[in-house]
Amino acid sequence: MTMFARLVLILSLAVLPGLGQAADPREISWDTLAPPAVVIENPFETLTDDQMDTLRQILRFEALAERSDDAEASTEAQALRKQMAEDGLDVDGLFAARLSIMEKREAAATGVNEELVGTSVRLPGYVLPLEFKDRKAIEFLLVPTVGACVHTPPPPANQIVHVVYPEGVEVNGLFTPVWITGTMVAQSSVQKVGYVDGQAPVSVSYSMQPLLVEEYGG
Repeated sequence: MTMFARLVLILSLAVLPGLGQAADPREISWDTLAPPAVVIENPFETLTDDQMDTLRQILRFEALAERSDDAEASTEAQALRKQMAEDGLDVDGLFAARLSIMEKREAAATGVNEELVGTSVRLPGYVLPLEFKDRKAIEFLLVPTVGACVHTPPPPANQIVHVVYPEGVEVNGLFTPVWITGTMVAQSSVQKVGYVDGQAPVSVSYSMQPLLVEEYGG
């Protein structure tokens, strides 16, 4: 290849998107971190309060019968099942639907938005420090609201980003507002958040080693 041909090749690569220049980060909001919403059919919406209470009793009696081989509890459960069948309700089908709903809700709370994974993004949030070095947070959870995981219950796992930033960020108190910029990674983990009286596990669906952490403004 001649020197001229090499020069043309180098110049052509320099202007190809994603090769010679980094794409501008996409500014995102927290709701985009969740996967696309899935409609969850709920057969329990049409049940009466009495029918829902009967289902709870069946679960309780059957659990008791299984644990202690309680014949009386088993008899009570069978009687209640018969009552539900007379109402035209499939108890086993309802229990299976309950498990399915729980699994789908869990997936909605922990699943990631695949369209964001591997892309450069810019996201605002609050710093919940995990590890310090030289009085700067070098590892932290980015959360969408003040108090999340400490003063209020943790958000869903896909509403938290585990951030490792060796350069460190200065924080004022537990929650400092910042922008993080970098490549979003789908990485499930459980992080330990410290309290005055101990630690608690927090499930996380995303991670990032940001190129930049900026003070939030505007």
